[in-house]
Amino acid sequence: MPRSLRERALAGETVRGAMVFEFFSPGVSQILAQAGAEFALFDMEHTGLGLETLKSLVATCRGLPIAPMVRVPRGEYHFLARALDVGAEGVMVPMVESVDQARAIAEATHYPPRGRRGAAFGFAHDHYTTTGDVGTTMRNADARNLVIAQIETERGLEAVDEIAAVEGIDVLWLGHFDLTNFLGIPGQFDHPKYLAAVERIVAAGRRHKKALGFMASHENWARRYNELGFNIIAAGTDQTILMAGVQSILNAIGD
Repeated sequence: MPRSLRERALAGETVRGAMVFEFFSPGVSQILAQAGAEFALFDMEHTGLGLETLKSLVATCRGLPIAPMVRVPRGEYHFLARALDVGAEGVMVPMVESVDQARAIAEATHYPPRGRRGAAFGFAHDHYTTTGDVGTTMRNADARNLVIAQIETERGLEAVDEIAAVEGIDVLWLGHFDLTNFLGIPGQFDHPKYLAAVERIVAAGRRHKKALGFMASHENWARRYNELGFNIIAAGTDQTILMAGVQSILNAIGD
Protein backbone atom coordinates (compact mmCIF):
# COMPACT_ATOMS: atom_id res chain seq x y z
CA MET A 1 0.00 0.00 0.00
CA PRO A 2 1.27 3.52 -0.75
CA ARG A 3 2.07 5.59 2.32
CA SER A 4 -0.58 8.07 3.40
CA LEU A 5 -0.10 11.80 3.24
CA ARG A 6 0.12 11.80 7.04
CA GLU A 7 2.91 9.21 7.07
CA ARG A 8 4.88 11.12 4.49
CA ALA A 9 4.41 14.46 6.24
CA LEU A 10 5.54 13.09 9.61
CA ALA A 11 8.57 11.53 7.90
CA GLY A 12 9.60 15.02 6.86
CA GLU A 13 8.79 14.71 3.18
CA THR A 14 7.50 17.78 1.38
CA VAL A 15 3.79 17.53 0.64
CA ARG A 16 2.16 19.97 -1.78
CA GLY A 17 -1.47 21.06 -1.93
CA ALA A 18 -3.87 23.98 -2.08
CA MET A 19 -6.32 25.78 0.16
CA VAL A 20 -9.76 26.42 -1.31
CA PHE A 21 -11.72 29.44 -0.13
CA GLU A 22 -14.05 30.39 -2.95
CA PHE A 23 -14.35 27.83 -5.74
CA PHE A 24 -16.39 25.03 -4.21
CA SER A 25 -17.16 23.54 -7.62
CA PRO A 26 -17.35 19.87 -8.73
CA GLY A 27 -14.25 20.24 -10.90
CA VAL A 28 -11.92 21.91 -8.43
CA SER A 29 -10.45 18.67 -7.03
CA GLN A 30 -9.59 17.36 -10.50
CA ILE A 31 -8.12 20.72 -11.49
CA LEU A 32 -5.93 20.81 -8.39
CA ALA A 33 -4.83 17.22 -8.92
CA GLN A 34 -3.85 18.06 -12.50
CA ALA A 35 -1.84 20.98 -11.14
CA GLY A 36 0.14 18.62 -8.90
CA ALA A 37 -1.66 19.16 -5.60
CA GLU A 38 -1.64 16.20 -3.24
CA PHE A 39 -4.33 17.62 -0.98
CA ALA A 40 -7.20 20.08 -1.17
CA LEU A 41 -7.84 21.93 2.07
CA PHE A 42 -11.36 23.40 2.06
CA ASP A 43 -11.93 26.35 4.38
CA MET A 44 -14.92 26.55 6.71
CA GLU A 45 -13.53 29.26 8.99
CA HIS A 46 -13.91 32.32 6.80
CA THR A 47 -16.06 31.27 3.86
CA GLY A 48 -19.51 30.11 4.95
CA LEU A 49 -18.83 26.60 3.65
CA GLY A 50 -21.20 24.10 5.32
CA LEU A 51 -20.94 20.39 5.99
CA GLU A 52 -23.36 19.34 3.25
CA THR A 53 -21.33 21.13 0.59
CA LEU A 54 -18.13 19.81 2.15
CA LYS A 55 -19.47 16.26 1.86
CA SER A 56 -20.01 16.79 -1.88
CA LEU A 57 -16.53 18.28 -2.30
CA VAL A 58 -14.96 15.35 -0.48
CA ALA A 59 -16.80 12.97 -2.80
CA THR A 60 -15.19 14.66 -5.82
CA CYS A 61 -11.79 13.58 -4.51
CA ARG A 62 -12.62 9.86 -4.61
CA GLY A 63 -10.54 8.07 -7.19
CA LEU A 64 -8.12 11.00 -7.49
CA PRO A 65 -4.58 11.18 -6.09
CA ILE A 66 -5.62 14.04 -3.80
CA ALA A 67 -6.56 13.96 -0.11
CA PRO A 68 -9.58 16.05 0.99
CA MET A 69 -8.98 18.07 4.15
CA VAL A 70 -10.84 20.89 5.86
CA ARG A 71 -10.21 23.82 8.16
CA VAL A 72 -13.06 23.77 10.65
CA PRO A 73 -14.35 27.01 12.24
CA ARG A 74 -13.10 26.06 15.72
CA GLY A 75 -11.71 23.02 17.51
CA GLU A 76 -14.99 21.69 18.89
CA TYR A 77 -16.15 18.08 18.71
CA HIS A 78 -19.20 18.71 16.54
CA PHE A 79 -17.05 20.35 13.86
CA LEU A 80 -14.14 17.90 14.01
CA ALA A 81 -15.93 14.55 14.23
CA ARG A 82 -18.55 15.47 11.64
CA ALA A 83 -15.92 16.73 9.19
CA LEU A 84 -14.14 13.38 9.49
CA ASP A 85 -17.44 11.48 9.20
CA VAL A 86 -18.24 13.12 5.85
CA GLY A 87 -14.89 11.90 4.58
CA ALA A 88 -12.24 14.52 5.28
CA GLU A 89 -8.82 12.91 5.69
CA GLY A 90 -7.42 15.79 7.66
CA VAL A 91 -8.66 18.62 9.85
CA MET A 92 -7.07 21.98 10.53
CA VAL A 93 -8.03 23.84 13.70
CA PRO A 94 -7.53 27.61 13.86
CA MET A 95 -6.19 29.49 16.87
CA VAL A 96 -4.98 26.62 19.03
CA GLU A 97 -3.77 28.35 22.18
CA SER A 98 -3.25 25.81 24.96
CA VAL A 99 -2.24 22.26 25.74
CA ASP A 100 -5.75 21.54 27.06
CA GLN A 101 -7.24 22.68 23.78
CA ALA A 102 -4.76 20.52 21.85
CA ARG A 103 -5.65 17.47 23.96
CA ALA A 104 -9.37 18.01 23.35
CA ILE A 105 -8.73 18.20 19.60
CA ALA A 106 -6.69 15.00 19.69
CA GLU A 107 -9.47 13.23 21.61
CA ALA A 108 -12.19 14.37 19.21
CA THR A 109 -10.29 13.18 16.15
CA HIS A 110 -9.24 9.69 17.29
CA TYR A 111 -11.21 6.57 18.14
CA PRO A 112 -10.89 4.75 21.49
CA PRO A 113 -8.73 3.86 23.27
CA ARG A 114 -6.65 6.80 22.08
CA GLY A 115 -9.51 9.27 21.77
CA ARG A 116 -13.23 9.84 22.15
CA ARG A 117 -14.48 9.97 18.56
CA GLY A 118 -17.88 8.36 18.16
CA ALA A 119 -18.15 5.40 15.79
CA ALA A 120 -20.50 5.05 12.83
CA PHE A 121 -19.50 2.76 9.97
CA GLY A 122 -20.79 2.26 6.46
CA PHE A 123 -20.76 6.02 5.89
CA ALA A 124 -18.80 8.42 3.70
CA HIS A 125 -15.62 8.31 5.78
CA ASP A 126 -15.12 4.57 5.17
CA HIS A 127 -16.49 4.70 1.60
CA TYR A 128 -19.77 3.07 2.69
CA THR A 129 -18.05 -0.23 3.47
CA THR A 130 -20.22 -2.55 5.55
CA THR A 131 -17.82 -5.46 5.91
CA GLY A 132 -14.45 -5.91 7.57
CA ASP A 133 -13.00 -5.78 11.04
CA VAL A 134 -14.12 -2.70 13.00
CA GLY A 135 -10.88 -2.49 14.95
CA THR A 136 -8.85 -2.44 11.75
CA THR A 137 -11.12 0.24 10.28
CA MET A 138 -10.60 2.49 13.31
CA ARG A 139 -6.84 1.95 13.37
CA ASN A 140 -6.56 2.70 9.66
CA ALA A 141 -8.58 5.89 10.04
CA ASP A 142 -6.45 7.12 12.93
CA ALA A 143 -3.29 6.33 10.97
CA ARG A 144 -4.55 8.15 7.86
CA ASN A 145 -6.21 11.29 9.18
CA LEU A 146 -3.97 14.31 9.62
CA VAL A 147 -4.61 16.64 12.59
CA ILE A 148 -3.32 20.18 12.17
CA ALA A 149 -3.05 22.81 14.90
CA GLN A 150 -2.72 26.39 13.72
CA ILE A 151 -0.32 28.54 15.74
CA GLU A 152 -1.46 32.07 14.98
CA THR A 153 -1.82 34.00 18.22
CA GLU A 154 0.54 35.19 20.93
CA ARG A 155 -1.07 32.66 23.30
CA GLY A 156 -0.53 29.79 20.88
CA LEU A 157 3.06 30.88 20.41
CA GLU A 158 3.63 30.93 24.17
CA ALA A 159 2.26 27.37 24.47
CA VAL A 160 3.66 26.01 21.20
CA ASP A 161 6.07 23.56 22.80
CA GLU A 162 3.34 22.04 24.99
CA ILE A 163 0.94 21.88 22.03
CA ALA A 164 3.56 20.15 19.89
CA ALA A 165 4.11 17.55 22.62
CA VAL A 166 0.49 16.34 22.48
CA GLU A 167 0.11 12.90 20.94
CA GLY A 168 -2.46 13.12 18.18
CA ILE A 169 -1.43 16.57 16.96
CA ASP A 170 0.50 15.93 13.75
CA VAL A 171 1.18 19.36 12.30
CA LEU A 172 2.00 22.83 13.55
CA TRP A 173 0.67 25.22 10.93
CA LEU A 174 1.93 28.79 10.96
CA GLY A 175 -0.98 31.23 10.61
CA HIS A 176 1.31 34.02 9.53
CA PHE A 177 -1.12 36.87 9.01
CA ASP A 178 -3.06 36.44 12.25
CA LEU A 179 0.18 35.89 14.13
CA THR A 180 1.47 39.31 13.09
CA ASN A 181 -1.88 40.81 14.11
CA PHE A 182 -1.73 39.29 17.59
CA LEU A 183 1.92 40.26 17.97
CA GLY A 184 0.96 43.88 17.29
CA ILE A 185 2.83 44.08 13.97
CA PRO A 186 0.09 43.45 11.36
CA GLY A 187 1.45 42.37 8.00
CA GLN A 188 5.10 42.96 8.98
CA PHE A 189 6.57 39.64 7.90
CA ASP A 190 10.17 40.84 8.12
CA HIS A 191 9.80 42.18 11.67
CA PRO A 192 12.28 40.63 14.15
CA LYS A 193 9.42 39.69 16.50
CA TYR A 194 7.67 37.72 13.73
CA LEU A 195 10.88 36.06 12.54
CA ALA A 196 11.67 34.97 16.09
CA ALA A 197 8.16 33.52 16.38
CA VAL A 198 8.67 31.50 13.18
CA GLU A 199 11.94 30.12 14.56
CA ARG A 200 10.19 29.15 17.79
CA ILE A 201 7.44 27.25 15.93
CA VAL A 202 9.97 25.44 13.73
CA ALA A 203 12.04 24.47 16.77
CA ALA A 204 8.98 23.08 18.59
CA GLY A 205 7.99 21.03 15.54
CA ARG A 206 11.45 19.57 15.16
CA ARG A 207 11.79 18.88 18.87
CA HIS A 208 8.58 16.85 18.94
CA LYS A 209 8.88 15.37 15.43
CA LYS A 210 5.81 17.13 14.06
CA ALA A 211 5.28 18.29 10.49
CA LEU A 212 5.20 22.02 9.76
CA GLY A 213 2.61 23.69 7.52
CA PHE A 214 2.28 26.99 5.69
CA MET A 215 0.00 28.58 3.07
CA ALA A 216 1.92 30.45 0.39
CA SER A 217 0.24 33.05 -1.81
CA HIS A 218 3.29 33.42 -4.06
CA GLU A 219 6.01 31.10 -5.33
CA ASN A 220 8.67 33.08 -3.46
CA TRP A 221 6.82 32.46 -0.19
CA ALA A 222 6.56 28.75 -0.95
CA ARG A 223 10.28 28.52 -1.61
CA ARG A 224 11.26 30.61 1.40
CA TYR A 225 9.17 28.72 3.97
CA ASN A 226 10.08 25.33 2.55
CA GLU A 227 13.73 26.29 3.07
CA LEU A 228 12.88 27.28 6.67
CA GLY A 229 11.64 23.74 7.31
CA PHE A 230 7.94 23.85 6.47
CA ASN A 231 7.18 20.62 4.62
CA ILE A 232 3.41 20.92 4.07
CA ILE A 233 2.94 23.78 1.65
CA ALA A 234 -0.47 24.88 0.41
CA ALA A 235 -0.99 27.26 -2.49
CA GLY A 236 -3.56 29.93 -1.71
CA THR A 237 -5.74 31.82 -1.84
CA ASP A 238 -7.64 30.56 -4.88
CA GLN A 239 -9.48 33.82 -5.56
CA THR A 240 -6.20 35.78 -5.45
CA ILE A 241 -4.52 33.30 -7.79
CA LEU A 242 -7.39 33.62 -10.29
CA MET A 243 -7.31 37.40 -10.03
CA ALA A 244 -3.55 37.53 -10.64
CA GLY A 245 -3.84 35.19 -13.62
CA VAL A 246 -6.63 37.20 -15.23
CA GLN A 247 -4.82 40.49 -14.57
CA SER A 248 -1.59 39.22 -16.15
CA ILE A 249 -3.46 38.44 -19.38
CA LEU A 250 -5.52 41.64 -19.46
CA ASN A 251 -2.55 43.82 -18.59
CA ALA A 252 -0.80 42.55 -21.71
CA ILE A 253 -3.43 44.30 -23.84
CA GLY A 254 -2.56 47.77 -24.98
CA ASP A 255 -4.79 50.76 -24.32
